[in-house]
Amino acid sequence: MPHLINAAAAVDLVLAQNPGETPVGPDFGKASPVGLLLLVVLAVVVLGIGYAFHRRFSRFRRRQAFAEAHGIDPFDEKAIDEAMEKAGVADQRKKRSI
Repeated sequence: MPHLINAAAAVDLVLAQNPGETPVGPDFGKASPVGLLLLVVLAVVVLGIGYAFHRRFSRFRRRQAFAEAHGIDPFDEKAIDEAMEKAGVADQRKKRSI
């Protein structure tokens, strides 16, 4: 039990100490230009991802609507491509192969 008393006293000592000196002065708390650059880069990345998602989702919705209207399985890409070409509404924005 003496160990518990010593541990409790040590915690009290640590909690009761005055905090060390905090940085003060004219430059304390100012952000660096790197932070602004990081925010701009993150915003560009998020907008780019949003744009790419919008393109893919729009293409998906067009192809799904066409497949449903013509009674084609929406997951049969080859059949949808051929039917869209025959109908003259070929998808102009083909997905790129990576």
